[in-house]
Amino acid sequence: MAAGSVTLGIDLGTTSVKVALVEAAPGDPSGFVVLASCARAARAEVAAQSAAAGPQGQEQDVRRIIQALNECLAALPRQQLRKVCSIGVSGQMHGVMFWKTGQGCEWTEGGAAPVFEPRAVSQLVTWQDGRCSSKFLASLPQPESHLSVATGFGCATIFWLLKNSPESLKSYDVAGTIHDYVVAMLCGLTRPLMSDQNAASWGYFNTRRQSWNLEILRAAGFPVHLLPDIAEPGSVAGRTSRAWFEIPKGTPVGVALGDLQASVYSCMAQRTDAVLNISTSVQLVASMPSGFQPAQTPDPTAPVAYFPYFDRTYLAVAASLNGGNVLATFVRMLVQWMADLGLEVEESTVYSCMIQAAAQQRDTCLTITPTVLGERHLPDQLASVTRISSSDLSLGHVTRALCRGIIQNLHSMLPFQQLREWGVERVIGSGSALSRNEVLKQEVQRAFPFPVSYGQDVDAAVGAALVMLQRNFNQQES
Repeated sequence: MAAGSVTLGIDLGTTSVKVALVEAAPGDPSGFVVLASCARAARAEVAAQSAAAGPQGQEQDVRRIIQALNECLAALPRQQLRKVCSIGVSGQMHGVMFWKTGQGCEWTEGGAAPVFEPRAVSQLVTWQDGRCSSKFLASLPQPESHLSVATGFGCATIFWLLKNSPESLKSYDVAGTIHDYVVAMLCGLTRPLMSDQNAASWGYFNTRRQSWNLEILRAAGFPVHLLPDIAEPGSVAGRTSRAWFEIPKGTPVGVALGDLQASVYSCMAQRTDAVLNISTSVQLVASMPSGFQPAQTPDPTAPVAYFPYFDRTYLAVAASLNGGNVLATFVRMLVQWMADLGLEVEESTVYSCMIQAAAQQRDTCLTITPTVLGERHLPDQLASVTRISSSDLSLGHVTRALCRGIIQNLHSMLPFQQLREWGVERVIGSGSALSRNEVLKQEVQRAFPFPVSYGQDVDAAVGAALVMLQRNFNQQES
């Protein structure tokens, strides 16, 4: 990588937006330095626009996400932003939003720098959305893909809207993930581009052919004109159509990446590494050998899926829906109980107290299966608490059991012995829920028969930047 080249990495996550300025390390072809970074809570959750979605609908306000992005950029050193020579973008996979061509945003002079603000856009229906019941999913056509379709997947959501709220689609003519949208707005693209990483996460995409299942979708009445064009991950989607927070006009912007792949890229140093990412949800990821091809028939009951990575390789992924969001649900429950008892306490206070209590409670016989959100391969599964005794009811016992349950649930999806058979020798831990929770770290160390080391909290943003840095290096080498 060429020393002195600065790349901006952006990650549009479920709960927060993160940015990082990354520079290639002088004298080290594979090294890098994070010059500056910033994270902002998105606080974007809103009620579903379609009443038919009910309480299972999970949507976010795109304007709040972009506001958080603007706040992050404004916090970075202006003199460093002027040196940015490329931009890498990643974000939460599976979700879908819609916008009107040519009217997706409006550029304004936001004080010292031009910014864009969303205009003719829908809300973002996220990967956590649960409106597609098992019965509804069973009614959809079988995809020609190695990946099954689950609730929260972009194509499943569009099918649901087509049946239950067709008028909501009439105002828009393109669709994409939130990060596809940001890339399209920065570059002024008429049609969004989507990497196979994000296309596979929507469903109805054949990774071998690098194409949507257009015949199957058309036959089912699906609005195929909404589907983005496909581009290679690591390629350039376009160039910034305007100056943006001191970043020069004409700066190359990469095709948006999946946050999972970007996180893995930032910290998987060797093929013998596995990556454990615990943020809102949990992913345990191992690299499959070059030439590996998954079976072409989807198995909805399989807990491990194979997601496209880079250069036509795949990642084996156990993706649990139950991670930091389960701890957050527990905190909200405690806060509500105390409010019912006439006591007011901040969520942050409850969180720090429960982690402290669990740190002092090194073991417990209490067993918690934490699947309050079910799992994609077991959508109707609920959480449970067993082996309850009067001596295991303290806050420390329950929190310890909850953290242990998150890791044990992951183990049930991808047994650690399987990792050994794949040649894994080390686990790299990343993600905000893991980095801030000493008890979760202890449970990871307890469960995994490998050495465990930890990456930075801004892994996906750094990974998106590194992909573009590597591209710049490859161009210079050639």
